[in-house]
Amino acid sequence: MQPTQHEKAAEFRALHEGEPFVIPNPWDAGSAVVFAALGFKALASTSSGFAFTLGRPDGAVTLDEVADHARTLDAATPLPVSMDLENGYGPAPEDAARAITRAAQAGAVGGSIEDNDPQTGIYELDHAVERVAAAVEAARSLDFPFTLTARAENHIRGNPDLDDTIARLQAYERAGADVLFAPGLRSGDEIRTVCDAVSKPVNVLAFPGMSMSEIVEAGGQRVSVGGALAFVALGAAVAAAEQIRDTGDFSALGARVNLKDLLGG
Repeated sequence: MQPTQHEKAAEFRALHEGEPFVIPNPWDAGSAVVFAALGFKALASTSSGFAFTLGRPDGAVTLDEVADHARTLDAATPLPVSMDLENGYGPAPEDAARAITRAAQAGAVGGSIEDNDPQTGIYELDHAVERVAAAVEAARSLDFPFTLTARAENHIRGNPDLDDTIARLQAYERAGADVLFAPGLRSGDEIRTVCDAVSKPVNVLAFPGMSMSEIVEAGGQRVSVGGALAFVALGAAVAAAEQIRDTGDFSALGARVNLKDLLGG
Protein backbone atom coordinates (compact mmCIF):
# COMPACT_ATOMS: atom_id res chain seq x y z
CA MET A 1 0.00 0.00 0.00
CA GLN A 2 1.32 3.42 -0.99
CA PRO A 3 1.96 5.86 1.87
CA THR A 4 0.09 9.14 1.65
CA GLN A 5 1.84 12.24 0.38
CA HIS A 6 1.80 13.61 3.91
CA GLU A 7 3.53 10.48 5.20
CA LYS A 8 6.14 10.60 2.44
CA ALA A 9 6.77 14.28 3.15
CA ALA A 10 7.30 13.63 6.86
CA GLU A 11 9.59 10.69 6.08
CA PHE A 12 11.65 12.79 3.67
CA ARG A 13 11.97 15.66 6.13
CA ALA A 14 13.07 13.23 8.86
CA LEU A 15 15.86 11.88 6.64
CA HIS A 16 17.43 15.34 6.67
CA GLU A 17 17.44 15.32 10.45
CA GLY A 18 19.02 11.88 10.88
CA GLU A 19 22.13 10.17 9.58
CA PRO A 20 23.59 11.39 6.26
CA PHE A 21 22.09 9.51 3.33
CA VAL A 22 22.45 8.88 -0.38
CA ILE A 23 19.54 9.85 -2.62
CA PRO A 24 19.95 8.18 -6.03
CA ASN A 25 18.56 9.76 -9.17
CA PRO A 26 16.28 7.54 -11.28
CA TRP A 27 15.48 8.53 -14.84
CA ASP A 28 12.37 6.40 -15.33
CA ALA A 29 9.98 4.13 -13.45
CA GLY A 30 12.17 1.05 -13.89
CA SER A 31 15.26 2.64 -12.40
CA ALA A 32 13.14 4.03 -9.55
CA VAL A 33 11.88 0.54 -8.71
CA VAL A 34 15.41 -0.87 -8.85
CA PHE A 35 16.81 1.79 -6.50
CA ALA A 36 13.95 1.21 -4.08
CA ALA A 37 14.60 -2.54 -4.16
CA LEU A 38 18.27 -1.87 -3.39
CA GLY A 39 17.26 -0.25 -0.12
CA PHE A 40 17.56 3.48 -0.72
CA LYS A 41 15.22 5.60 1.37
CA ALA A 42 14.25 8.37 -1.08
CA LEU A 43 14.59 9.28 -4.73
CA ALA A 44 15.43 12.47 -6.62
CA SER A 45 14.90 12.97 -10.32
CA THR A 46 17.68 13.95 -12.70
CA SER A 47 16.96 16.58 -15.33
CA SER A 48 19.72 15.30 -17.63
CA GLY A 49 18.74 11.66 -17.24
CA PHE A 50 15.07 12.38 -17.87
CA ALA A 51 15.85 14.56 -20.88
CA PHE A 52 17.89 11.70 -22.31
CA THR A 53 14.88 9.37 -22.11
CA LEU A 54 13.11 11.83 -24.42
CA GLY A 55 16.09 11.99 -26.77
CA ARG A 56 16.95 15.54 -25.75
CA PRO A 57 19.81 17.36 -24.02
CA ASP A 58 19.56 18.62 -20.45
CA GLY A 59 17.39 21.71 -20.20
CA ALA A 60 15.16 20.84 -23.15
CA VAL A 61 12.06 19.60 -21.33
CA THR A 62 8.91 21.45 -20.28
CA LEU A 63 7.22 21.84 -16.92
CA ASP A 64 4.28 19.77 -18.18
CA GLU A 65 6.64 16.93 -19.08
CA VAL A 66 8.42 17.15 -15.74
CA ALA A 67 5.10 17.08 -13.87
CA ASP A 68 4.15 13.91 -15.75
CA HIS A 69 7.58 12.48 -14.90
CA ALA A 70 7.03 13.31 -11.21
CA ARG A 71 3.73 11.46 -11.33
CA THR A 72 5.45 8.43 -12.87
CA LEU A 73 8.26 8.33 -10.31
CA ASP A 74 5.89 8.85 -7.40
CA ALA A 75 3.64 6.01 -8.50
CA ALA A 76 6.54 3.62 -9.12
CA THR A 77 7.58 3.11 -5.48
CA PRO A 78 6.50 3.95 -1.91
CA LEU A 79 9.54 6.22 -1.49
CA PRO A 80 9.50 10.02 -1.17
CA VAL A 81 10.38 11.77 -4.43
CA SER A 82 12.14 15.10 -4.84
CA MET A 83 12.17 16.70 -8.30
CA ASP A 84 14.96 18.51 -10.11
CA LEU A 85 12.96 21.53 -11.28
CA GLU A 86 15.91 23.24 -12.97
CA ASN A 87 15.29 27.01 -12.94
CA GLY A 88 11.54 26.58 -12.58
CA TYR A 89 11.07 26.72 -16.36
CA GLY A 90 11.12 30.47 -16.51
CA PRO A 91 13.05 33.44 -15.13
CA ALA A 92 10.36 35.06 -12.98
CA PRO A 93 9.77 34.32 -9.29
CA GLU A 94 6.27 33.24 -10.30
CA ASP A 95 7.78 30.57 -12.54
CA ALA A 96 9.73 29.09 -9.64
CA ALA A 97 6.60 29.11 -7.48
CA ARG A 98 4.53 27.47 -10.23
CA ALA A 99 7.09 24.68 -10.64
CA ILE A 100 6.91 23.86 -6.93
CA THR A 101 3.12 23.77 -7.00
CA ARG A 102 3.01 21.57 -10.10
CA ALA A 103 5.56 19.13 -8.66
CA ALA A 104 3.59 18.86 -5.43
CA GLN A 105 0.33 18.32 -7.30
CA ALA A 106 2.04 15.45 -9.16
CA GLY A 107 3.03 13.72 -5.91
CA ALA A 108 6.52 15.03 -5.17
CA VAL A 109 7.38 15.97 -1.59
CA GLY A 110 10.49 17.96 -2.44
CA GLY A 111 12.06 19.89 -5.26
CA SER A 112 15.02 22.05 -6.19
CA ILE A 113 15.22 25.46 -7.83
CA GLU A 114 18.51 26.62 -9.34
CA ASP A 115 19.86 30.12 -9.91
CA ASN A 116 20.94 29.70 -13.53
CA ASP A 117 19.06 30.62 -16.69
CA PRO A 118 19.79 28.47 -19.75
CA GLN A 119 19.93 31.57 -21.95
CA THR A 120 21.39 34.30 -19.75
CA GLY A 121 23.43 32.47 -17.13
CA ILE A 122 23.60 32.97 -13.36
CA TYR A 123 20.91 35.29 -12.01
CA GLU A 124 21.87 38.43 -10.13
CA LEU A 125 21.74 37.67 -6.43
CA ASP A 126 18.73 39.85 -5.59
CA HIS A 127 16.67 38.27 -8.36
CA ALA A 128 17.83 34.79 -7.40
CA VAL A 129 16.72 35.41 -3.81
CA GLU A 130 13.31 36.65 -4.98
CA ARG A 131 12.91 33.42 -6.91
CA VAL A 132 13.80 31.28 -3.91
CA ALA A 133 11.46 33.31 -1.69
CA ALA A 134 8.61 32.76 -4.15
CA ALA A 135 9.33 29.04 -4.24
CA VAL A 136 9.39 28.96 -0.43
CA GLU A 137 6.03 30.73 -0.30
CA ALA A 138 4.55 28.17 -2.69
CA ALA A 139 5.99 25.31 -0.65
CA ARG A 140 4.67 26.72 2.63
CA SER A 141 1.19 27.13 1.15
CA LEU A 142 0.88 23.35 0.83
CA ASP A 143 -0.76 21.26 3.53
CA PHE A 144 2.32 19.07 3.98
CA PRO A 145 6.01 19.87 4.64
CA PHE A 146 7.43 20.16 1.12
CA THR A 147 11.25 20.17 1.29
CA LEU A 148 12.63 22.96 -0.87
CA THR A 149 16.24 22.79 -2.05
CA ALA A 150 17.93 25.97 -3.32
CA ARG A 151 20.83 25.46 -5.71
CA ALA A 152 23.80 27.74 -6.34
CA GLU A 153 25.07 26.75 -9.78
CA ASN A 154 28.37 28.65 -9.94
CA HIS A 155 30.68 25.66 -9.87
CA ILE A 156 29.07 23.83 -12.79
CA ARG A 157 28.47 27.00 -14.84
CA GLY A 158 32.04 28.18 -15.27
CA ASN A 159 32.25 30.39 -12.18
CA PRO A 160 33.86 28.39 -9.35
CA ASP A 161 33.81 31.31 -6.94
CA LEU A 162 33.41 29.70 -3.53
CA ASP A 163 32.86 33.00 -1.69
CA ASP A 164 30.03 33.97 -4.04
CA THR A 165 28.55 30.48 -3.80
CA ILE A 166 28.53 30.70 -0.01
CA ALA A 167 26.99 34.18 -0.07
CA ARG A 168 24.25 32.85 -2.33
CA LEU A 169 23.54 29.81 -0.17
CA GLN A 170 23.40 31.97 2.93
CA ALA A 171 20.93 34.30 1.20
CA TYR A 172 18.80 31.34 0.11
CA GLU A 173 18.82 30.03 3.65
CA ARG A 174 17.57 33.40 4.90
CA ALA A 175 14.87 33.27 2.24
CA GLY A 176 13.60 30.03 3.75
CA ALA A 177 15.15 27.16 1.78
CA ASP A 178 15.14 23.85 3.66
CA VAL A 179 18.20 22.32 1.96
CA LEU A 180 21.17 23.99 0.25
CA PHE A 181 23.02 22.62 -2.76
CA ALA A 182 26.09 23.79 -4.67
CA PRO A 183 26.75 21.15 -7.33
CA GLY A 184 30.35 20.96 -8.45
CA LEU A 185 32.19 21.09 -5.13
CA ARG A 186 35.19 18.87 -5.75
CA SER A 187 36.96 18.35 -2.44
CA GLY A 188 36.31 17.70 1.20
CA ASP A 189 37.75 21.13 2.01
CA GLU A 190 35.26 22.89 -0.29
CA ILE A 191 32.37 20.88 1.11
CA ARG A 192 33.45 21.62 4.67
CA THR A 193 33.77 25.34 3.97
CA VAL A 194 30.23 25.44 2.62
CA CYS A 195 28.75 23.32 5.40
CA ASP A 196 30.45 25.42 8.08
CA ALA A 197 28.99 28.60 6.57
CA VAL A 198 25.32 27.57 6.69
CA SER A 199 23.00 25.93 9.19
CA LYS A 200 20.63 24.06 6.89
CA PRO A 201 21.37 20.55 5.55
CA VAL A 202 23.66 20.53 2.53
CA ASN A 203 23.24 18.27 -0.49
CA VAL A 204 26.50 17.22 -2.15
CA LEU A 205 26.77 16.02 -5.73
CA ALA A 206 29.10 13.01 -5.75
CA PHE A 207 31.91 12.67 -8.28
CA PRO A 208 34.37 9.85 -9.02
CA GLY A 209 37.18 10.01 -6.49
CA MET A 210 34.93 11.09 -3.64
CA SER A 211 33.83 8.75 -0.88
CA MET A 212 30.77 8.83 1.31
CA SER A 213 32.96 8.97 4.41
CA GLU A 214 34.80 12.02 3.09
CA ILE A 215 31.55 13.83 2.32
CA VAL A 216 30.03 13.00 5.71
CA GLU A 217 33.18 14.03 7.56
CA ALA A 218 33.02 17.37 5.73
CA GLY A 219 29.44 17.93 6.88
CA GLY A 220 27.32 16.80 3.93
CA GLN A 221 23.88 15.51 4.89
CA ARG A 222 22.43 14.35 1.57
CA VAL A 223 24.42 12.93 -1.34
CA SER A 224 23.05 12.74 -4.87
CA VAL A 225 24.59 11.55 -8.13
CA GLY A 226 22.73 13.62 -10.72
CA GLY A 227 22.54 11.96 -14.11
CA ALA A 228 25.64 9.84 -13.51
CA LEU A 229 23.87 6.51 -12.97
CA ALA A 230 21.78 7.04 -16.09
CA PHE A 231 24.93 7.59 -18.10
CA VAL A 232 26.74 4.66 -16.48
CA ALA A 233 23.89 2.51 -17.80
CA LEU A 234 24.02 4.21 -21.18
CA GLY A 235 27.79 3.80 -21.32
CA ALA A 236 27.48 0.06 -20.83
CA ALA A 237 24.86 -0.17 -23.59
CA VAL A 238 26.95 1.90 -25.99
CA ALA A 239 30.06 -0.18 -25.32
CA ALA A 240 28.15 -3.40 -25.97
CA ALA A 241 26.54 -2.04 -29.13
CA GLU A 242 29.88 -0.81 -30.47
CA GLN A 243 31.40 -4.23 -29.85
CA ILE A 244 28.56 -5.85 -31.78
CA ARG A 245 28.82 -3.33 -34.62
CA ASP A 246 32.59 -3.42 -34.96
CA THR A 247 33.48 -7.07 -34.29
CA GLY A 248 30.24 -9.02 -34.39
CA ASP A 249 31.00 -10.11 -30.82
CA PHE A 250 27.81 -10.61 -28.79
CA SER A 251 29.54 -11.64 -25.55
CA ALA A 252 28.51 -8.45 -23.78
CA LEU A 253 24.91 -9.65 -23.98
CA GLY A 254 25.76 -12.23 -21.35
CA ALA A 255 25.49 -9.65 -18.58
CA ARG A 256 22.51 -10.45 -16.37
CA VAL A 257 20.56 -8.59 -13.71
CA ASN A 258 18.14 -10.40 -11.40
CA LEU A 259 15.06 -8.48 -12.48
CA LYS A 260 12.73 -10.87 -10.71
CA ASP A 261 14.11 -9.86 -7.34
CA LEU A 262 14.53 -6.18 -8.20
CA LEU A 263 11.06 -5.78 -9.68
CA GLY A 264 9.38 -7.96 -7.10
CA GLY A 265 8.04 -10.35 -9.71
